[in-house]
Amino acid sequence: MISDTLYYVVCGLLTVGILFGIALMSKVKTAVTGNRLSAVCMTAAILITLFRYDVLSINFALIIVPLAIGTAFSFYWAMRVKMIAMPQTVALLNGLGGAASALVGAASLLEGLDTSSGFSLVTGGLAIAVGTLTLTGSLVAAGKLNGNLNQKPVIWQRHQAITTLSIILSLVFIGLTLNAGIPILITVIACAAFSGFFGIAFAIRIGGADMPITISLLNSFSGVAGSIAGMAIADPLLVAVGGVVGASGLLLTQIMCRAMNRSLFDILMGRTTVASASAVQSGEKTTDSLPKTEPAEEKPEIDLGAVLREAKRVIIVPGYGMAVAQAQEQVKKLADLLEARGVKVDYAIHPVAGRMPGHMNVLLAEVNVPYEKLREMDDINPEFANCDVAIVVGANDVVNPAAREAEGTPIYGMPVLSADEARHIIICNRSNRPGYAGVINPLYSSPKATVFLGNAVESVGKVTAFLD
Repeated sequence: MISDTLYYVVCGLLTVGILFGIALMSKVKTAVTGNRLSAVCMTAAILITLFRYDVLSINFALIIVPLAIGTAFSFYWAMRVKMIAMPQTVALLNGLGGAASALVGAASLLEGLDTSSGFSLVTGGLAIAVGTLTLTGSLVAAGKLNGNLNQKPVIWQRHQAITTLSIILSLVFIGLTLNAGIPILITVIACAAFSGFFGIAFAIRIGGADMPITISLLNSFSGVAGSIAGMAIADPLLVAVGGVVGASGLLLTQIMCRAMNRSLFDILMGRTTVASASAVQSGEKTTDSLPKTEPAEEKPEIDLGAVLREAKRVIIVPGYGMAVAQAQEQVKKLADLLEARGVKVDYAIHPVAGRMPGHMNVLLAEVNVPYEKLREMDDINPEFANCDVAIVVGANDVVNPAAREAEGTPIYGMPVLSADEARHIIICNRSNRPGYAGVINPLYSSPKATVFLGNAVESVGKVTAFLD
């Protein structure tokens, strides 16, 4: 057994270690170190908790066997999962964190760890509610990201009334944990059922374009659930670590909302990815109709080879299409060929490009793109005006000028990369259809644009061929 004083000191040190790890993860160069530090601190937290409560002496096999199975499965999963599936993987991990907290809350109530304390009873109920809604909401988010569920917002009749009623009923059953006359098992099941339904109801009406923000918010929920579970069982380490995760997730959510110029409340209400009829008309008037794109070699007025060979400044804009096609190696090859000719090449990274924060950074880091070439939106945007060529690979909404011009459309007011200001634009995308937001991109019909449609691996290869 570890003394209370030593345990509290170790808890404080581990919490500081996790905080420092998260701080390191905010910068690309130190992200790997920060991730490893946080992982080591979390492992130490698990071990110190086992020794603090002398759990291993109670039933060694019951603890070690599940730990071994979970560790082995996590390593296997980490090695097998593709980067393109990382967003839905993160969503699932958020959900599992919420489920674990819900189980801790349920155990604290069913086992009567401190039935004399109203605080423990209520926090146990809250852990069940927040943990369960995190689980179901994360499952819906993962389903949308993986294509198992409709990525468009799903709005039921009286949707708001249904969600409001479900959260009210969840709160009612949390309060009923204090009523000794009602079997605690019924209270636990009812609380989990209504809060789980609430998680489904709030996540189902969020569109695929807003899933990065949703994942970040659910990550915050998983931390909050863990912290509340820690309160239920009076464990300061769980309270502290859960609070750190909850706060960091909420901060990231706020940063992403500002980056998209969107209200979190509107996102949760499903309002940001559904345009009214008037808004769509407004967008169509501003962005015109879809262009009839042709292969670049069929445009005699643009000598793409000459454009690339004479370029001195090129900015590459990666997007989700690059991730889907796993075209980062071809993009790096193109950049290397340009740099071999003395061209200055940078990568413009939009905060919500892809399906989760840092998605493009990780993909490009996989192929050894130098960290200093990954430029954030606010930093790189002023340079597009003096850029010879902007090469857009699989990005749509994040370079759509309609965000500045088409008032009333879902992306109006969202900060975007100013690729349209470059002297020439090369677009490599799967199709010329609108992106997740459903807004036509006038960049495709720009006289400065050369468009290659199809798989990004092939289209980037065609661009590269002009330099061979």
